[in-house]
Amino acid sequence: MDKHKILFVCLGNICRSPAAQGIFQAIVDRNGRSRDFFVDSAGTYSGHQGELPDKRMRNAASSRGYSLTHRSRPVTLSDFFDFDLIIAMDDSNYSDLIHLAPSVETSRKIKKISSYFTSSTFDYVPDPYYMGRDGFELVLDLLEEACFNIYSGL
Repeated sequence: MDKHKILFVCLGNICRSPAAQGIFQAIVDRNGRSRDFFVDSAGTYSGHQGELPDKRMRNAASSRGYSLTHRSRPVTLSDFFDFDLIIAMDDSNYSDLIHLAPSVETSRKIKKISSYFTSSTFDYVPDPYYMGRDGFELVLDLLEEACFNIYSGL
């Protein structure tokens, strides 16, 4: 069986997408399926390239048992060929990814994370950068729900 290859994408790849990557990887690891998945994250903006996730996000995630060690990177052309599923955190990320996709076929891999919400009234994952502690907790709540649903659907 080939690995499921999933890429989570937000703007700067320092809050939402690395948190989604860490949460999804934890789900995979807890279920003993590490060999079945390759999980990564990237941003549509390259201004934070090489940086660790925002310290506030790392702290909030750590309090829930997630380790965020990913270094920020921008989305690349090869991502559209290398990944089976590319998940955008909001409409702006989705639109940027659609415009970056090299073909109609590769654009079909792009999904909005909101399509994996079952109980949330949100239609995107908000950027917590300017929201304070509660914003980071909200983002983690939304990502846990979506990541569980993505995993359950595979």
